[in-house]
Amino acid sequence: MTTSTRLLDAAALRRVLARMASELVERTADGSSVVLVGIQRRGVQLADRLAPLIEVGLERPLLRGVLDITLYRDDLQAIGPSPIVHETRLPPGLDGATVVVVDDVLHTGRTIRAALDEIADFARPKRILLAVLVDRGGRELPIAADVTGLVVAAVPGDHVTVQVTEVDGEDAVLLERGGAG
Repeated sequence: MTTSTRLLDAAALRRVLARMASELVERTADGSSVVLVGIQRRGVQLADRLAPLIEVGLERPLLRGVLDITLYRDDLQAIGPSPIVHETRLPPGLDGATVVVVDDVLHTGRTIRAALDEIADFARPKRILLAVLVDRGGRELPIAADVTGLVVAAVPGDHVTVQVTEVDGEDAVLLERGGAG
């Protein structure tokens, strides 16, 4: 039997993003160029929400980008013969900049590894920070977020779902506990 628990509603999600933005302002206030890059899909929408909050704190505009890691995945053959590839759009000026990669859920670390590989193919940033809305544990690679909105003690069989209004019609974070199987 599967049970679903709402971990964040829309109001709580707004508060978490405001806190994350504040932490990112502290980490990027050194005056260097900052580029916010959202990973397709929901990382893009989260980055879009973080950007204006960070810009207010830094008192300057941010460069922004979108990253699709599909073709950089280490399990590309498992996806099938026709993977759905979304847009990658990175601004010029990544070289020497602080790049903040934004994703919805950090689990095994493989998505982030793919994102790092793709960014390295485009440029050589000064540094890369990782901001994730939810860290659910279960890492297979030695990757950790610099800024985390929520830490969830998920176990194998659990699924963390981030919903954003732009894609799903509502804002929420859900934890689905799977039955033994």
